[in-house]
Amino acid sequence: MPKAAVYDMTGKQIDEIELSDAIFGITPNLSVMHDAVKNHLANRRQGTQSALTRAEVRGGGRKPWRQKGTGRARHGSIRSPQWTHGGVAFAPKPRNYRYSLNKKTRRLALLSALSSKALAGEIIVVDNLHLDEIKTRKMVDFLKAVGAEKGALIVTPKSSKNVIMSSRNIPGVKTTVADVINVYDILSKPKFVVDRAAVSRIEEVFAQ
Repeated sequence: MPKAAVYDMTGKQIDEIELSDAIFGITPNLSVMHDAVKNHLANRRQGTQSALTRAEVRGGGRKPWRQKGTGRARHGSIRSPQWTHGGVAFAPKPRNYRYSLNKKTRRLALLSALSSKALAGEIIVVDNLHLDEIKTRKMVDFLKAVGAEKGALIVTPKSSKNVIMSSRNIPGVKTTVADVINVYDILSKPKFVVDRAAVSRIEEVFAQ
């Protein structure tokens, strides 16, 4: 059964907890995690890229010169793709990039991501992760104290305004709540900083 050290807000280790084997102790499936990250990035795409084809570019209705006898290459329009100011060949058009993964795949990917963090020793459990005021400096000092100054995903059991506001200007740091963690956020940050109560919530929600 994987274990994780528990720290207080000063960075002092005060305890050690056992993590659920079903959530943090499975063998990570790299292929499924890759699929989940691709799906997440695809679903984030706006799909608004657009360019004009030769049929949509203004002008080019007249043949620039006669077909034969000029010594130059034959052309029918100055808006063909090879011309400057011409249309784009196979021009991108607005489209929807969204697609879905089945529930079992999504769950396996999430458990694999959590287990990979546990296996690498990158889970930092904090007893009562909170701030009494909105202060970025205090959050920076806390992250340095627990060894997460290079970047972290901070997970709380419920939304905390002070934690969110104190973290949002720190490069490489993102906050979320236990119910909505995702594979991309977990894998994209060097450390997984989680409130002790959020660990219980994660085990409760994703053990189904």
